[in-house]
Amino acid sequence: MAKGHVLIDFERCKGCELCASVCPKGGIKMSEQFNAKGYRPAVWLNPDGACTGCALCALICPDTAITVYREVVPRMAVVKAAHN
Repeated sequence: MAKGHVLIDFERCKGCELCASVCPKGGIKMSEQFNAKGYRPAVWLNPDGACTGCALCALICPDTAITVYREVVPRMAVVKAAHN
């Protein structure tokens, strides 16, 4: 099972919303605040820890404002944890 962590550069993002439109888990929304350039950038919310680190958001970002980190948990660790 993979878990992801997304970092969005608040100042680099111009709020195009492409990342939010491709996130299969709905973990990216647009901020209520403005950045220094006057845009409402994307923010990562990760509801219920659902992010898998698929990196679709980073791939579609025209400003390379998104970095995705992915941690892969071995299946045996998941099975052992479920039995404890």
